[in-house]
Parts: sequence; C-alpha cells; structure tokens
Amino acid sequence: MDRALIPEGLKRCPLPIFGLWTLLLVGVIGWGVLAGGIVLLKALNVTGLNDYFGFGAYITADLAIIALGAGAFFSGFLYYGLSRFFPALKELGKIINLAVVVGFVCYTGALAILLLEIGQPLRGWFGYWHANVHSMLTEVIFCISCYAIVLIIEYVPLILENRKLGEVKPLGVFGHSMHDLMAIFALTGTFLSFFHQGSLGGVAGVLFARPYAYRTGLFIWPWTFFLFILSAIASGPAFTALICRGIEKVSRKKLVDRSVYELIGKIEGVLLGVYMVLKIADTAYWGLVQSPGFGLTLGSFYWGPYGIWLLIAEIGVCGVLPALILLSPAGRRSNWLLFSAFLLDIIGVSLNRFVMTIPAIAAPVMPFDKWQVYVPTVYETAPILAMLAYCVLIISLSYRYLPLFPREKELNRV
Repeated sequence: MDRALIPEGLKRCPLPIFGLWTLLLVGVIGWGVLAGGIVLLKALNVTGLNDYFGFGAYITADLAIIALGAGAFFSGFLYYGLSRFFPALKELGKIINLAVVVGFVCYTGALAILLLEIGQPLRGWFGYWHANVHSMLTEVIFCISCYAIVLIIEYVPLILENRKLGEVKPLGVFGHSMHDLMAIFALTGTFLSFFHQGSLGGVAGVLFARPYAYRTGLFIWPWTFFLFILSAIASGPAFTALICRGIEKVSRKKLVDRSVYELIGKIEGVLLGVYMVLKIADTAYWGLVQSPGFGLTLGSFYWGPYGIWLLIAEIGVCGVLPALILLSPAGRRSNWLLFSAFLLDIIGVSLNRFVMTIPAIAAPVMPFDKWQVYVPTVYETAPILAMLAYCVLIISLSYRYLPLFPREKELNRV
C-alpha cells in the first residue's frame, strides 16, 4: 500500500525505516503536546514568563519561524510575479513546491505556539471580534491568520498530486484547476506577508518605554518595520534552500539543479547586503544619537548573558560575513561556503528576533531597575521542539508521498 502512494518512478527509503523516523517525531510532538496541555491547565506560571517578561521563548520562536517561513511568499512573488520580466527567476519553479510546504508548516506551527502564549486561548477570538484598530498586533493577527489560510489553499493542490488521489477524477480536476489560480494566491500571500512581517517589527519599534527596541521612523512606521521585512526576505529562501539540501543529503539524491542554489544565493546576497547596510546605519543612529537622548550609551544595553557579543554575532558573524560570501561568485560556486552562508543567514535573523524580544525586556529602563534574566522552562522548550518536529514530519511526509521536485526523476536516472 505504501509503495502505491509514492510518486511513480521515484524511490524512497524502506517503510520500516521511515516508520521509525515518524515514530521518533511523533514522540517529540507528544511530549510537546503534553507540556502544552499542562500550560493550558495550570496557566503561564509554569513557564519562565512573569510580570517582567510578558514575552519569552514562545514569541522568540514564533518571530523566528515566521521570518524563515517568508521563503514561501517571497519565492512565490519572484516566481509568479516577476519571472515574466526576469526569465532567470523561472528556475525557482524547481523548488517552489518545497517553499509552499515550508511556509505552510512554519505558519501553522507558529499559530499553534501562539495558543499557549496568549494565556487564555478560549478568548483568542477576542482579537478578531473586538479588534483594537490602533494596534499593529491587530494587523498581525488578521494577516497571519489569512496567510495561513492562503498557504493551506496552496498546499491542497500538492496533496491532490498524490499518486492515488490523482486517480480520483474529480480530485484531479479540482487540483488542476487550483494550480491555474496559484499566481493569484501567491500574490495575495505576498501582500498579506509584507504587512505582517513589517508590523511584527513595528510592534517593537513603537515601544517608547523600551529604548533597546524603540526606533524613530517614517510617518507611522518605525525603521524596524522595514528592517523586519528586509531581513525576512533575505533569509526565508535561504532556509528553503538549506532544507532542500538537507533532504538531498539524507536521501542521497539530487533534487534540484545547482543553478537553483546559486540563484537563491545571488538573490539572498544582494538582499542581505542591503539589509546589513541599513541595519548598521540603524544601529549607529540608535547607539550614537537616539540613545544619548534617553541619557543612555550603547554599553547600557549589554550586560551579563546579554553582552555585546550579541551585536557582534548578529551583524558581523551572521550578517556581513554571509553577505560577502553570497555576493562573491566564488563563494556561491563552493558548496561548503554557499550553505554555510545560508546557515549563518538563518542564525542571524533568528538572533535578531531574539534580541528584539528578550534583551529588549531585560534591560532596565528606570534608575531603580536592575537587569533581569529570563530562563525558559521545559514547558516552553518542549512545545517549541514539538513545533519543529511537526515541521520536519510534514516535510518528510510531503517528500515521501508527493512529487515536490519536478526534476527529481530526471536528475536521478541511472
């Protein structure tokens, strides 16, 4: 039965091996669900969150996974929106299916974690029905929810391409019809993602009482609005490419042409380079002009576990360095350098989401305040690991049973 579900002409690992892998992932997910159930039963007091830290590991993980999920909307925008003007972008069609799956798991996983963060999930609908139209979080709630629906719609045609489901004529016709509409959904997703990625940064940027995160800006948008968008599109496709490479290594197969990785590397190099220029300018203005206006210095924001190493790691090691590698043709031609740069890029954007969440709250803002240290508990780490296991499980099932890569059969002919 399993063999009949695998795409025709493609080979996958034996079912017992895949079953053990699935069992491991389900075990991690079960552990996280159990921990999450305890959080819902006993409330957030079992976590490391308190009156000082309203945001913690949940939000850090959500911000990071949503940024990395940007590969779906940005790859879709490039492929469906710009490839007619720039034919070279049609290469992304060879990896666009994987980008949709990655976006789907990132957004649905993030929404699951948010159920724990809000503390009272039974009142989660309040944000929709009693929307605070003056809050950027309202826009985030609606856009993330709508884009998750868009990703589900984009994922359904891929599911209907399953070998057995495709034999059911009504499902086949429905899936083919949806494929014809993918450009509309992809561009709709671009619109939704653009604004919620920016508003996630805008939420931090308008916190006047938190000088670590607060930024001036353009009209109603702080600079962080635009920096979050740029950092997301400068890392999302790299995340998709790295996952694709990981599948290649595990399956010992070639799934996409080398030119796809080099194209993504070139695009990400340019975007990351622009982001780094703007990020350095923003940091310099924040540290040398804006902070002194609050009576603070750059050193006021770094202490103990939240030391200056965070700034060096985010901008230097995980920003400027991968940008230089990706902008170099020689760097893109080297597998080791290319994928190392992708990894550093991903770590950099995740680190950015961390520093805009945890240290921003930990830093003292009043003369009588002291530095606070946030330590997550197992009731936070377990659901986050479960979310990651869920992402890996869906990607594994999709690779095994769906034709994600149009060139796989051709590239692996013996």
